[in-house]
Amino acid sequence: MSAAPAAVPAVAKPQTLDELMLAMDVVDTIRHRELIVERELGQGDRDNALRDRLREIYRTQGIEVTDIVIAQGIKALRESRFLYTPPPPSLGRSLALVWINRGRIAGWTAAILIGTTALWAGYQYGIVGPRQQAAETARVELAETLPKALQSAYDAAIAEARVDPARTQAAALLGDGRNAVAQGDAPSARAAVAGLESLRVKLIQTYQLMVVSRPNEVSGVWRYPEGNDRGRNYYLIVEAVGPEGRPLTMPIRSEEDDRIYNVSAWGIRVPESTFNDVARDKQDNGIVENRLLGEKARGELDPRYRMSVLGGAITSWEE
Repeated sequence: MSAAPAAVPAVAKPQTLDELMLAMDVVDTIRHRELIVERELGQGDRDNALRDRLREIYRTQGIEVTDIVIAQGIKALRESRFLYTPPPPSLGRSLALVWINRGRIAGWTAAILIGTTALWAGYQYGIVGPRQQAAETARVELAETLPKALQSAYDAAIAEARVDPARTQAAALLGDGRNAVAQGDAPSARAAVAGLESLRVKLIQTYQLMVVSRPNEVSGVWRYPEGNDRGRNYYLIVEAVGPEGRPLTMPIRSEEDDRIYNVSAWGIRVPESTFNDVARDKQDNGIVENRLLGEKARGELDPRYRMSVLGGAITSWEE
């Protein structure tokens, strides 16, 4: 009796590309339908209901899906067959990501370099440069500009000085300026230069100190001294008339508040006798005939007075 032929094992029919793609789409559909996964796939005894739901989803899209494809999709989902699991962090993975994103990285690197360069340039030209320039300007001013300006202003003042007090004042200002330069105090040195220039202007100035004698204007006033209502201070109201015959504006320190005012007329304190002499002169015909109180010559600091004065001044007297 002959032996029966050996059974040939059945060979599984390979999946076509369309079937594989449909199985993958089934998996994707299930994943994106979270309610299906939770309500159907999570319950092992309701696979048939899940198949029906999936078949209905595809039918509404006009796609016929066989039970075999649906079964393969559900199985693949359970086995996470089509689920991508990223590789764990490693040097190779990091280098691969750098290579993949090399264009983007190069762009960001270039932008960072450009931004850093712009910030550096702005800092250098906007802050460091001006700061260095200011420091160099200050150094040159203290080392060269101010010493020359001091000497020049001093020489100009001395050239106009005709009296020792003017020369002494000029020398004192020069000494103050040089000390300021040595101490790096530029503002004080500039003040000394300005003081020397003002001294020169004062020295070259010439004028006549005249008692005011015009209609409706007083020629003299008197005041009670502060804290003394028994005595009186007497003042003649004067103005400095320049070579062109016009009153000059002068810086006058008021003894009433110790402040300096630029005025064209002020009161000079005089003895009572001088005050009375001018008063009698004006009483004759309403005009002060002897108006010349003093005269300021070029090269001198103060007027040379022709009448007795006590010094001190006021800049306002209207009640």
